Amino acid sequence: MTTPRDLFIVTVYDAAARPVEQGDLSLALAGAELVDLLGAGAATLDDELIVPAPQGGTGDRLLDQAEAALKRDTPYESVEDWLWRRGRGLSAAYLAELEEDGTVTRQRRRWLPLPTGRTAPADSPEHSRARERWTSGEPVLAAFAAAVGIQDEAPKDLASAVSDATVTVVAAVDDAVTELAAVRQRREIENAAFDNVWRGL
Repeated sequence: MTTPRDLFIVTVYDAAARPVEQGDLSLALAGAELVDLLGAGAATLDDELIVPAPQGGTGDRLLDQAEAALKRDTPYESVEDWLWRRGRGLSAAYLAELEEDGTVTRQRRRWLPLPTGRTAPADSPEHSRARERWTSGEPVLAAFAAAVGIQDEAPKDLASAVSDATVTVVAAVDDAVTELAAVRQRREIENAAFDNVWRGL
């Protein structure tokens, strides 16, 4: 299992008291992918720029796609730009991947043999490992969970528990999620104002 796969499972199925915005989760998944790529030596950070290493493959299809998507020409891409580019639609990609390998299944109703639109994690070692990582308070997973709002705050000892590069990525995810929330709020205000104009006509 990888950090983004674990993050998807615990965020969507195990830890969320409310639905997590897909855009927020996609940004966090892109950050989790980058943390795993850094940990695997597939890239390093030069300040906030992602410097790719020669491609070697990770053994995970979506992580391999992420590695292949790293910008390999200078000027290198910033962590922030990576999150927005790689994160587009990433939560849907993880759902499809987890469904395809059987980690997540479509629920069925007793009286209706066809699968419904709702999904649930299969009783699998992957789900057990993700839940164990979550319940143990593993700092990287907890930090990304905090970024998407299913935990009040990131672990206070994050900086001492992980690398400086990981702290940089988590901070960038926090900033991107905050920016996305501001965009949503602006749109809601604009839509409300537009509705009020129409009501006044």
